[in-house]
Amino acid sequence: MFHTGAVSPSSSANDILRALKRLYRPPKSFLQWRTPLDLLIATILSARCTDVQVNRITPALFARCRTADDYLHLPRNELERLIHSCGTFRSKAKYIHLLCKKLKMEHGGKVPHTMEALTSLSGVGRKTACIVLYAAFGKNEGIAVDTHVFRVARRLGLSKGRTPERVERDLMKLFPRKEWGRINALFISHGRAVCTGQRRKCEQCVFKRECPSSLVSGKRDWAK
Repeated sequence: MFHTGAVSPSSSANDILRALKRLYRPPKSFLQWRTPLDLLIATILSARCTDVQVNRITPALFARCRTADDYLHLPRNELERLIHSCGTFRSKAKYIHLLCKKLKMEHGGKVPHTMEALTSLSGVGRKTACIVLYAAFGKNEGIAVDTHVFRVARRLGLSKGRTPERVERDLMKLFPRKEWGRINALFISHGRAVCTGQRRKCEQCVFKRECPSSLVSGKRDWAK
């Protein structure tokens, strides 16, 4: 499946992309949301927390808070109570109040749809901004690199980067811009189903013969 020799690295990347598209049909985001603000808040809550757990928390939260004003009027201790099971809840509650204040003051209470504006909000880094821009606004401004994307990209030899920022830059060079947003969900799907953090299931992997980290071929784990 992977090309070698004089063929460009992007050709191998496109082979990988085609294979993953055949295997998976993931949503734009694994988080449950209705509005861009819902998605922004849910993505902030997902830091160091599973999507499954966030999706358990957010129905009650979103029933109470539909707008930036709603979050601002919710006492901090009540917000903390609603999100306490997602980890680092005090910091997240602080960020949510700060970003909602800025949304109200500078954006009319609406979630902005540029990378610069989003990353200026408290608690919003590039990964969160990429997810919101793609899923909520259909914009491909980058590739959100979480632990699954980082692991799969390094194992498949698509990047040797040691940081999410470097891995993102490498992936952006390999894949066409129109696919950037989709890469996150496809790599997460493969990382959860087959290319897991522990006890990876190389014998079940469509890339088992070509992958430079394949246990089937006795290769080392390049994610480490």
